[in-house]
Amino acid sequence: MSTSPFAALGLPERPDLDDEQVRAAWRAIAAATHPDRPDGGDLARYTAASAAYAELRTGWGRSEAYADLAARAALDGEPDTAPLPAIPAEAHPPSGAPPWHPLAAAWQLPARIRRGRPRRLLLRAVIAAILSLAVLRLIPGTPAAPADITGLVTWFALTGRKDLAPRA
Repeated sequence: MSTSPFAALGLPERPDLDDEQVRAAWRAIAAATHPDRPDGGDLARYTAASAAYAELRTGWGRSEAYADLAARAALDGEPDTAPLPAIPAEAHPPSGAPPWHPLAAAWQLPARIRRGRPRRLLLRAVIAAILSLAVLRLIPGTPAAPADITGLVTWFALTGRKDLAPRA
């Protein structure tokens, strides 16, 4: 059996699949293989499809799974002849996504940190804090100090986003 979650759901190996395509593939396999069916279903295939759906149900998960497949192919020595598919602009954000609200973003931040890369985020925060303290120690009271600290905070905010899990 293939280790690809795309293959487990019978989908093409592309990161630009939408949620509905993945959900439809999962529902078709679940209906045909569920263990509660009168014929007993196919527990192994149902379990593999369930795990694949859990991995591919979000755009983030699909892109991560696709990157893992590409990395595995590169390690196996397969030439990468297929270009990456272009992700349509209208796919980000999805049309049904709720509008961004600062209070909701602040409420989701602890969960996004926990599910993301908290150690890397902490390392970035420590680097920004140490450099800010160094700026204040080396050039206190000069007009450049606030600008340098603002630059460090901006650096932390822009690079730290990579270490947060995507919005739910």
